[in-house]
Amino acid sequence: MDINELLAMMTRHGASDLHLKPRRPPLLRLNGKLLPLKADPVTIEDMDQMVTQILTPIQKRKLEDNMAVDLGYGVPGVARFRGNVFMQRGHLAACFRRIPYEIKSIDELSLPKVIYDFCKLNMGLVLITGPTGSGKSTTLAGMVKYVTNNRHVHLITIEDPMEFLFSDGLASISQRELGTDTNSFAEALRNAMRQDPDVIMVGEMRDPVTIQTVITAAETGHLVFSTLHTNTATQTIDRILDSFPADQQSQVRAQLAQVLRAVVSMKLVARKDGQGRVAALEVMRNSPKIANLIEKGKTADLHEELESSVGYYRMQSMNHSLLALLVHGVITYHEAMEQSGDPEDLSLKLRKMFPNLAQEGDDVSESDFAEIHELREYRRLYEEQEEKTKMLLAEKGQEIAKVQAVVGSRDEHIRQLEGRIEEMKQEAERMRGDFARLKEEAQQKIDKLMERVRDLNQRMQTSPAAPAVEKKSGLFR
Repeated sequence: MDINELLAMMTRHGASDLHLKPRRPPLLRLNGKLLPLKADPVTIEDMDQMVTQILTPIQKRKLEDNMAVDLGYGVPGVARFRGNVFMQRGHLAACFRRIPYEIKSIDELSLPKVIYDFCKLNMGLVLITGPTGSGKSTTLAGMVKYVTNNRHVHLITIEDPMEFLFSDGLASISQRELGTDTNSFAEALRNAMRQDPDVIMVGEMRDPVTIQTVITAAETGHLVFSTLHTNTATQTIDRILDSFPADQQSQVRAQLAQVLRAVVSMKLVARKDGQGRVAALEVMRNSPKIANLIEKGKTADLHEELESSVGYYRMQSMNHSLLALLVHGVITYHEAMEQSGDPEDLSLKLRKMFPNLAQEGDDVSESDFAEIHELREYRRLYEEQEEKTKMLLAEKGQEIAKVQAVVGSRDEHIRQLEGRIEEMKQEAERMRGDFARLKEEAQQKIDKLMERVRDLNQRMQTSPAAPAVEKKSGLFR
C-alpha cells in the first residue's frame, strides 16, 4: 500500500482528510462524514512502511521522543498535506489534511466583505477561530493571499507544519516552519521583530508564551493574524485570559482591549445542494464598547453587543450567519437548526423575519447577515420615504388645486377683459365710421359754401357800380 496513491485517491474524491490505522481500511472524510474505502485493511507493516517513506530523520526522532509528530508533505502534481503521525494501542496511525496548491480568494470562499477590512489594517491582532476542520487555515490563507497581492509589505508566517505555499506578489513573504526553520513559535516571533516585518501570521496560539508574544507584536505596531481553537468570540477572549495566572489577567485584558481588532469564529455547514460545505461565521470587531467590555472583564455581555452592531460595524453572530445562509438558499432549515448553538434564538429570529419559513421548515429563496440587515434597513427607509412622498403628494395636490383655482379665476378675468376689448374695438370701429361720415358731410357743406362764395364774388364783379353815398357830418352819419 503506497501513501502517495492513497493521498492521490483522497484528492480525486474531494476528501478533506485521510485516516490510517492498522486493521481498518483507509477512511476519507467527505463533506464532514468519515467513510471507509472499499479496500483491504491497513496492516501494521503497511503503516510502518508508509511512515518510514515520508518522515525525515528529525521527524522520526521527534516521533520516538513525543509519540507523535506533525509534518507537511507534498505529492507533486496532486496537493500538499498536513499530517500527524502518532501512536495508538502501541502501533502507528496517521491523519492527513489536504491543502490545495491553489489558494482560494476571499470571494471564492464566499466570506463576508468585512474580511477585506481586516486585511487592510496597519496594526493590531486579528484572530480566526473555530474547531478542527472548520476552515481556519483556508480563511487565513485567503487573507494572506490578498495582502500579498495588494500591499507593499514584508509578511512573515510562522507555521507548524507549513501548509499553504505562498508566492511573492507586491509583498515579500517569508515562511518559517517549526522544526525546520525555527525551534518554537515564541523564538520565531522574537526573531521576527528584527526582520523588519509589517504583517505576521502565526499558525496557532498554543501557549501563554506565544499568546503574550503575539499580543506584544501587535502592540509594537504590526498587523498579526493567528488562530485559536474556540467556537465563539466570547470563548476566544475567555480562553486567552484563562491562559494566564489570575494576577496577570487584568494586564492582559487591558492589552487585549487595545490591540484586538477582530475575532472571526467559523464552522462548516453542509450545503443544501450536497456540493460540499460552506462557512458560517461569527464576526466581532473591537468597537469602543467591545473594548470597554473586554477591559472590564464583562465578556458575558459581548454577544449582546455583537448582535446589536450589525448595521454600523457589520458584526454578526453565528445565528445571523446561519440565517443569511438559509435565506440565500445555501443550507436547509434543518441544517441551520442542527448547527446553531442556540436554536431557540435562531427560530425566534426566523419567525420575526419570515413567519412562513419557520412554520414550514423550508427555505425562502451567503454567510453575511449584514447584507440582509441592510436590505431590511433599505426597506424600512423605503417605506418611510414612501409615506413621506404620499404626504408631500397630498400637500402638492392641495397646492395644485389652489393654483388651478387662481388660474381659473384669472382665466375668467382674462375672458372678461377680452370681451370688453372686443366691445371697445367695435365701439372704436363705429366711431371711426361716424367720424368718416361726419367728415364727409362737413366737407360737402364746406364745398357748398365755397360754391356760394364763388357765386357771390362773381356776381359782385359783374353788377353795375352803385351810386356814391353822400357823406354826412354830425353825430349820425
